[in-house]
Amino acid sequence: MNRGFQISFFTEQSRRKDGRPLGSWILETARSMGIPGGSLFSAAEGYGRDGWLRSASFFESGQTCVEVRFALSEKDAERLFTRLREEGVDVFFVRIPIEFGMSGEP
Repeated sequence: MNRGFQISFFTEQSRRKDGRPLGSWILETARSMGIPGGSLFSAAEGYGRDGWLRSASFFESGQTCVEVRFALSEKDAERLFTRLREEGVDVFFVRIPIEFGMSGEP
C-alpha cells in the first residue's frame, strides 16, 4: 500500500494553456513527466468563485467545468506542483491524504 495524495484540479473547458484546454494540458503535462495515471472528468454543472453557473447543457461552448484527478506519491505531487508554478499555471486544487495501490497487492 502506498501513501500519498489525491489531487484534484478544477477549471473550465474554456481556459487555455499553450492553445489547449487547461485540463487537457495538465493531464498531458503529468503524463510527459512520467506520472503514472490521471483522469479528466467533465461536470454536468458547476460554479466557481465568481458564482456563475456553468452547465454542459448550456448552448455556450466551452463553459463546461472539468476536474483533473490524480493519486500521487508525495514526491510526484511536489514535482507536478513545481511544474505548474514554473509554467505560471494558476488553478484551484484540492489535496487529500490517501492510501492507494492495486487490489491484488498485499
